[in-house]
Amino acid sequence: QVQLVESGGGLVQAGDALKLSCAASGFTLANHAVGWFREPPGKAREPVSCITADGRTFYTEYAKGRFTVARDDAKNVVFLQADGVRSEDTAVYSCAAEYSQYGSSYFAVMCRSRDFTTWGQGTQVTVSS
Repeated sequence: QVQLVESGGGLVQAGDALKLSCAASGFTLANHAVGWFREPPGKAREPVSCITADGRTFYTEYAKGRFTVARDDAKNVVFLQADGVRSEDTAVYSCAAEYSQYGSSYFAVMCRSRDFTTWGQGTQVTVSS
């Protein structure tokens, strides 16, 4: 069964660091781009970061300098680290995967939810001030 499972969410204090994981089962992430998206309360889903199959990254403007995406293909996991979280980072965070040929730069310049077909169920992150 093809599945993505996010973990690492919860209640955190403003200013703390947070590390989310996206674990794949039923398929290998090694030939997939992975995206992280979030849905703040009452708002539409928005991209956070994407990482290509060969490790190139894309960050939205608000994520630059505070969020870091990384992949460990040997463990079939992609991570999203957030440093200095803020109340506005409160959201449901979801990861998504899409087959992408190794060397393709598409997801290094485009990070759109509509380009991904396999999604996790999401993990809630709540930042208290």
